Amino acid sequence: MRDVAVVSFAQLPNVRSEDKRNEVEMLMPVISEAIEGSGIPRKEIGFTVSGSCDYLVGAPFSFVTGLDAVGAWPPIQESHVEMDGAWALYEAWVRLQHGDLDSALVYSFGKSSLGPLRDIMVLQLDPYCVAPLWPDSISVAALQARAWLESGHEESEMAEVAARSRRDAKANPMAQLSEERDPATLLEEPYLVSPLRRHDCPPLSDGAAAMILAAGDLAREVCERPAWISGLDHRIEAHGLGVRDLTTSPSTALAGRHAGGTDVEVAELHAPFTHQEPILREALELGPQVTVNPSGGALAANAMMVAGLTRIGEAARRIIDGSATRSLGHATSGPCLQQNLVCVMEAR
Repeated sequence: MRDVAVVSFAQLPNVRSEDKRNEVEMLMPVISEAIEGSGIPRKEIGFTVSGSCDYLVGAPFSFVTGLDAVGAWPPIQESHVEMDGAWALYEAWVRLQHGDLDSALVYSFGKSSLGPLRDIMVLQLDPYCVAPLWPDSISVAALQARAWLESGHEESEMAEVAARSRRDAKANPMAQLSEERDPATLLEEPYLVSPLRRHDCPPLSDGAAAMILAAGDLAREVCERPAWISGLDHRIEAHGLGVRDLTTSPSTALAGRHAGGTDVEVAELHAPFTHQEPILREALELGPQVTVNPSGGALAANAMMVAGLTRIGEAARRIIDGSATRSLGHATSGPCLQQNLVCVMEAR
């Protein structure tokens, strides 16, 4: 396999229903920052791929508008996935394995404030047996949380995740800040959808992120300490919620094994709900020595279609800035951790 590395990453500050800019206006500064940070001239980037969701905008092929932020003339090699930007990263990595190109731009954007996201996410469910019941996304997550609690866990574990995420997010200028509170105080809050309280759920975020990948000698030339992708894999669970164990994540475990996700120092896990972090930690066999979500995680920044790419970007940043030698980025999509991607990066 060809050596490919993350050499640059940029993101917008995550905001809650406050960003009045359109998608192009959101993307332009982020893409420019990522390209300038990579040291690769814009015209020399060989491949461009994006991740977004037409449902949010309410128009077919809305991702085409986003290309105005990239500059598609002269013609460029471009692709798109109707998924989180982490899956666009996977496509870019595969494209660079072909050997005829040496660099790629990956970006994603999402405005959760455009509609009632809790209801929109119902469209991901089984259209015959589940979607007609119209269970909103938080209620579906609450079913998973209840099953997890009944498997031998306590709500205090969820509160500890929320408290740590709020504390760590204070050091991240891109995160949405919430008042820092101790776990005992958080447990006094009322339920939003039992057993989930508001702090157990992700914020509504608008955001965008961009990343530059480079292969081989080009990565070494433009970046002093590239985040080399040593393993990358994604797997999926059964669509029906009733035919799988919601308290575990076999797809994450399988993706982690194929990506070689052991002996990492930092792990950025895309866990939109507090109970999902310990499920992912167990699936990836992350011990107490691993620092999890030092950025605050998805509980502090959860722009739809962006949060997964952001987790990988935050993990890559730890390699590039020298604070870690081996890190793991995880992304999820669908209800109850249905689809999972694991990307392991290292310094060499």
